[in-house]
Amino acid sequence: MLTFVGLGLYDERSITVEGQDALRNADRAYAEFYTSQLVGTTVESLEDHHDIDVEVRDRAGVEQHPDDILEAAETEDVVFLTAGDTMISTTHVDLRLRAHERGIETRVIHGITAQTATSSLTGLQNYRFGKATTLPFPYAHGADGLPASVTETIEANHEANLHTVVYLDIKAERGEYMTADVAAELLADAYPDLVGVVVARAGSPDPLIEAGTMTDLAGREFGDPLHLLVIPGELHLLEADALCELAGADRDDLEIA
Repeated sequence: MLTFVGLGLYDERSITVEGQDALRNADRAYAEFYTSQLVGTTVESLEDHHDIDVEVRDRAGVEQHPDDILEAAETEDVVFLTAGDTMISTTHVDLRLRAHERGIETRVIHGITAQTATSSLTGLQNYRFGKATTLPFPYAHGADGLPASVTETIEANHEANLHTVVYLDIKAERGEYMTADVAAELLADAYPDLVGVVVARAGSPDPLIEAGTMTDLAGREFGDPLHLLVIPGELHLLEADALCELAGADRDDLEIA
């Protein structure tokens, strides 16, 4: 059996009870933290809390060389851990399909996702989110200005009156996490007056939600990672009320239906 378990958003306690049971009963546990991180804990704390050794794999160890994981799952109960909800990344879907090719039974135990937490924390209605995008560090995409994948997603969602989640680049191997002020500064070059909502440390005891124009947000500090940005579309009245109350938005800056 190969069980994919989402660890949730923040620390070793963010896992569901079902996921905790699967992890503590496993013969082996593997994890990857290159797609996202649990910034409120360490691998050692995760191991101590759940009384199991966890082997952390890099991208190559999951995408190119997963044979030892699959071989173990042929005869043992193996758990594969990710931050957030598992199966969100194509990396994990590919690993699951490889397991099926070998006749290995799989199951999925979900965790909280950043997007659902974002909807809950901001008061923006979940069904009104469009396609998400990721804003990379400038050195990572190697071009001047914003990548087309970012601008096209923002503009297409805006035309459809949908909200956009902008995930911020993580380079786990370098210990680099893009912060919302840096992201806002990058976006402000093209969209200085565009309203954004910063969501910082979702799932932690002290999440932060702040709204403002990109120019305004670029000059603020939002504390420890992980951060993301939401760019609201045209807002229902209740959504506008929520952003003003929960995120300190200026109502005059908002597009309200």
